[in-house]
This record gives sequence, structure tokens and C-alpha cells, in this order.
Amino acid sequence: MSKFDNIDRKILDLVQRDGGLSQRDIAERVGLSQNALWRRLKRLEEDEVLQGARMRIDAAKLGLDLTVFVMVRTRNHSTEWAEGFRAHVARIPQVCEMHRIGGDWDYMLKIVTHGMAGYDTVYRRLTTGFELDTVTGYFAMETMLDDRPLDVFG
Repeated sequence: MSKFDNIDRKILDLVQRDGGLSQRDIAERVGLSQNALWRRLKRLEEDEVLQGARMRIDAAKLGLDLTVFVMVRTRNHSTEWAEGFRAHVARIPQVCEMHRIGGDWDYMLKIVTHGMAGYDTVYRRLTTGFELDTVTGYFAMETMLDDRPLDVFG
């Protein structure tokens, strides 16, 4: 991240902590004019460092009360199979994250859904149409840290 200076890092820190800040507020906090801030934000968007703007939703208040981390192992490691599996998983809306990982497992998925019945539906959909060696789920009992800001100064 050497092409980003300390002001860029301050901007990134502010916007990830509070996406509702106005450009005026951000400019004041980092010591820039609104025009200079706008140019920096535009560059950060063009460089794809800043990607979209979203509001957080309290999943539990929508009845999405079960988070499952699903570990997947496969015997097929071809690029074509992996792309097909990624596309298959992307069509399951309850899958919030998918990671290809190293170690004993090949993929880790984060699923947020309505209870055990919701997870069972996702599990059946996940395992239909793809030969998977092992699929196991780890059920979160409590979220202790979630959506922490990145350490842009690290």
C-alpha cells in the first residue's frame, strides 16, 4: 500500500468506520478542501480500494438467527471445477462469504440463515449437483467480533 499516503489512510479509516459521513465532515477531519477530498475519493474508487457503499443490517432482527461456517473438501482441484463450484455457490443467497483456503479443507463458506431448517435447505442446495468429498458445518453460538475496520495504518 505504498502508493497511499497518510491522508489516504485517514480517509479510508473514516469511511469504513462510518459510511454515513458527509464529504464535508471527512474533508474537515483530514484537513483537505472538499474538492481535494473528492479527487482522492475518486482515485480510491478508480483504484478499486473503495468499493461501493452499504448499510449494515442486524440479521437477528430479521430472524436470520443462525450463522454456520461450512468447510468443504473436494478431490477435484481443476480450474474449471473450481469456477463451476464458485458459480454454484454464488447462486445461494444465504452464503455471505466463500473462501478458498489452505490446510485440511479446500473451501470455507459463511452462511447466515433462518435456523436449522434454513441451514438444511442451504446444505441440500449446496451438495446437489457437485461431487464434494466432505462437507461439515460449525455453528456459531455467539458473534464476539464482527465487521471490524481494517487496520489501514498497519
